[in-house]
Amino acid sequence: MTFRKYLVLAGVTVFAAAGDSMLSYGMKQTGNISLDHLGSLVAAVLNPWIAVGIVFLLAFFASYMNALSWADLTYVLPATSLGYVLLALIARLVLHEHVSPLRWLGIALIAGGVSFVAGGPALTSHKHPEKSHTPESEADTVAGTVRSGDSYQGMPSGVPSSPSESIPLGQPWKSGP
Repeated sequence: MTFRKYLVLAGVTVFAAAGDSMLSYGMKQTGNISLDHLGSLVAAVLNPWIAVGIVFLLAFFASYMNALSWADLTYVLPATSLGYVLLALIARLVLHEHVSPLRWLGIALIAGGVSFVAGGPALTSHKHPEKSHTPESEADTVAGTVRSGDSYQGMPSGVPSSPSESIPLGQPWKSGP
């Protein structure tokens, strides 16, 4: 895995922990809100801590989507769960929340599980027999129907089915060979 990919995973972890921490701090300042009173919701969003938390969570989603574009969900989600460790440290040291020994044990188990996932491949490969595409099979694939004996093979031809086939941003999409 490249340094850039490690940086993306670190971004997912840090942005989520920072965003959640800022939301928590801001909500403690704001107090209870109700969906029945739109004014309280607007006031909460206008709290600077909550607004910055939302920005960090948007950065989290952008990093998360980037990571999912080149790795399996079963790799990305556990690899970024180190955010739970970071979040517990922030909650204890910055927000002064009590973290029970049982929670610390759970966090240690999560961190241990991450080491198992990090040792595996980021993207699993699936070998599918090549299938000839006819206009009828293309239409069936797009419509989501499968005839007996057929199996779903992924995206129709011309649509990237893996990150290695992805089209770089800003590049025109070309269908066909």
